[in-house]
Amino acid sequence: MLTGKLVRLRALETSDADSLYRWIHDDEVGRWMTGSYPRSLDQVRKRCEERQVNTYEHVVLGIESVASGALIGVTDLRDAEPETGRAELDIYIGEPDHWDGGYGTEALRLMCRYGFTMMRLHLIALWVVAENERARHVYRKVGFAEDGRHRECFRGSDGKYHDMYLMSLLEGELID
Repeated sequence: MLTGKLVRLRALETSDADSLYRWIHDDEVGRWMTGSYPRSLDQVRKRCEERQVNTYEHVVLGIESVASGALIGVTDLRDAEPETGRAELDIYIGEPDHWDGGYGTEALRLMCRYGFTMMRLHLIALWVVAENERARHVYRKVGFAEDGRHRECFRGSDGKYHDMYLMSLLEGELID
C-alpha cells in the first residue's frame, strides 16, 4: 500500500539527517516552506534520533525513490483527530532532480490513500502558497479543491507576504 511504481513511503531513519539538513538549507527547496532558525547538522541529527514514534495524530514518512533507494522527500499527516476524521498534510520533494516525473504526485496519492484507508480519515487539508503553481497543479491533479484564500499570511524568504490557499480532499475524491 505504501509502495508505488516510483516511490516508497517509509519511516524516517536517523541516517536521513544529512539529506534533511541539506534540504532545509537549500533556498530553492525551502522557498515555499515555513522558515525556521538555522540548525547545525548535529542539531538535525539529534532531532532525528529523538523523533517521536509515528502516531495517529502525527505520521511522518520519508519519500524514497524505488529505483535508487535514496530518500528524495518527506510527507506527513498531522493534527489528525479520530473524532472529526480530519488531518493536515505536508509534503515536499527535497531532491530537485525528482521535481518532475511524477514522484511528488505518486507520493501524495500514496499518503492520501493511507490517510483514508488506514487512518479512516474523511478529509485531508493542506495550505499552499498562491504562487507555488507547481504544487497547486499536483494537488488539483489528485483531486484537491481550493476552499479559500488567506491573504498575505505567508512571509517568504524574499521578505514579501504571500497569499495562501486552503485546499482539501474528501474521502472518495482521490483521483488515480
